[in-house]
Amino acid sequence: MNPRTRPEGSGRTLNEAYDTALLDLDGVVYAGGEAIDHAVDSLSAARDDGMRLAYVTNNALRTPDSVAEHLTRLGVPAEPADVITSAQAVARLIAESVPDGSRVLVVGGEGLVVALRERGLVPVESADDDPAAVVQGYGGPGMAWERLAEVGYAVARGVPWFASNTDLTIPSGRGIAPGNGAAVQVVRMVTGAEPKVAGKPQPPMHRETILRTGARRPLVVGDRLDTDIEGAHAGEVDSLLVMTGVTTPAGLLAAPPEHRPTYVAADLRGLLTGHAGVEGDADSGFRCGSWTARAADDALVLDDGDGDGDENGGDPYDGLRALCAAAWTAAGDGSCELDAGKALERLGLDG
Repeated sequence: MNPRTRPEGSGRTLNEAYDTALLDLDGVVYAGGEAIDHAVDSLSAARDDGMRLAYVTNNALRTPDSVAEHLTRLGVPAEPADVITSAQAVARLIAESVPDGSRVLVVGGEGLVVALRERGLVPVESADDDPAAVVQGYGGPGMAWERLAEVGYAVARGVPWFASNTDLTIPSGRGIAPGNGAAVQVVRMVTGAEPKVAGKPQPPMHRETILRTGARRPLVVGDRLDTDIEGAHAGEVDSLLVMTGVTTPAGLLAAPPEHRPTYVAADLRGLLTGHAGVEGDADSGFRCGSWTARAADDALVLDDGDGDGDENGGDPYDGLRALCAAAWTAAGDGSCELDAGKALERLGLDG
């Protein structure tokens, strides 16, 4: 697959072009339990226009019922069947690897326990309970250190080790907190073992999502390059990156091929709009809207192209799309190392 060299344009709104939005939750729909600006209205409008909304999260802590209840409380009516979690994906993976009715040591939250029981597996608490597998998922900020020790004991005895996901961080209302990947790394350091991982960007999560939604023209919507966008790339489906979570504009410009989204938008309003395409090339510059970007010496720069650009009135995200084209073309199949500080400052996207 040739590396993507620019974000794509779409003359149709994305909720018309795709039948199902596969939406990440943390950093996309909400942060710290509260809805992100424009999320509720945008999702309601997309759903009313006929787009199916599926909520796909690597967070294995909560059950689909509790996630759906939370979304409904925020103003986005959702049913448990609309929610797909990494707990469900890893439970299917384990069920395919061990006999029905096997004991599984669970270190995580209620979401993992419920998902395992749905697959006919028996959750247990200790490495001494003769588990056929051990599964590790996000257990919340209060998860005790001794729970990680149980994983270590089981893995050291040769019990197959599974992880719902390996996200190093998770957004919270106070900032970025350690995620399940940080806890997995602790066990990895102690045991030297590697878990089988189900969550984004790994194939089991994409498979679980498609099996449960039946999507034919899915659009992955996320805020993380290394899970949401990489997962879409691995599944060979299109993606929309929204800049409401952990990804920064500078990080987007430096993205290697597997982390480059199809579309880029400020927030979920990007589902309801067309997206301006990028024209041009490395010699003439890449133009999107009223912005033109090019690589010059050791930096990415913006200018007015043929003179009719308006840096005070142009859409800054058109400028970001143009910069992406310049950066990704310069990087090829690598990561762009050109300085983008002044260009992003000019767009007001340097914060």
